[in-house]
Amino acid sequence: MATIGDVARVAGVSRSTVSYALSGKRSISPETRRRVDDAIKELKFTPNAGARSLRTAQTGVLGLLVQFHEDEFAPAMLQYILPITETARALGYDILMMTENDGAEALTRAAESGMVDGLILLDVIDGDPRVDALRATHQPGVLVGLPGDTRGLDVVDLDFAAAARNLVDHLFDLGHRDVVLVSPPRHVFDRGGTYSWRFRDAAVQRASEIGLRLTARYGESQQPAIDANLHEILDESPDATGLIMHNDASVAALPRLLNERGVRVPDDLSVVSLYSRDFARWFSLPYTAIESSPGLLGKVAITQLTERIAHGDDAGPHGTRLVAAEIVDRGSTR
Repeated sequence: MATIGDVARVAGVSRSTVSYALSGKRSISPETRRRVDDAIKELKFTPNAGARSLRTAQTGVLGLLVQFHEDEFAPAMLQYILPITETARALGYDILMMTENDGAEALTRAAESGMVDGLILLDVIDGDPRVDALRATHQPGVLVGLPGDTRGLDVVDLDFAAAARNLVDHLFDLGHRDVVLVSPPRHVFDRGGTYSWRFRDAAVQRASEIGLRLTARYGESQQPAIDANLHEILDESPDATGLIMHNDASVAALPRLLNERGVRVPDDLSVVSLYSRDFARWFSLPYTAIESSPGLLGKVAITQLTERIAHGDDAGPHGTRLVAAEIVDRGSTR
């Protein structure tokens, strides 16, 4: 690994001159700065974080606040973290991940200590205490997930309402008139997961508008409750010809359960869902689904945040961006 001494040797200057170029403590000539910059690029030298902080008043670190709930399906959350870290790294930032139960306290500590240049909030809920903590700091931040109050915030999320309408229309256009919706568990609704009722309410409303009978049921997130819940739902809806799955843990168990029941998709039952291409691959899911776009959401969030760090209010007004709902047809409907 190249050192500051190696940079000085290749640039033909002293170590102190390289330090001045990195920290900005003293002015140096444009020609000398060019030689130092060229040497850094040639040697692929990574400046010490402390020196960069002195030069730019930035740490090069972004704080990622994640809430892992024991009663939720962890793989669904993990698929958002990788694109966030990859995009941040490509833009020259490292990620400090904080998973404390008291996310508001962790956010305030990171912001006030100057550990990070900006903050990303994952799994945002209605009335999320981390949002008020973010508003109370001077640090820029971005939310992945839609809170009840978005004033003065940069927010990125999937358009769950459009996703629900698209899936209902898809089944209706194929002739289905009796459909069951399996939602996230009741505790997700109670906790304030806005994506859960945004999807359910839009599906119920759209079904009512077009004359489709839709029965909405809560799903489960842990075994053996998942299997028992799905068997109960299917037993109680023998006339349903379509199934909309908006529950990651339940849809991951569905292929095995339907096979055990001798139900063929799409011959006996049409199934649609909402998840990412990676999620489909991890759990071998063959169902037509709305692409949940965790990679795109992560990239958009980090890009927006770094623009806000670099340009402040000049980066434009705060606002909410909802990513369009795209159906990936895997042949599970008829």
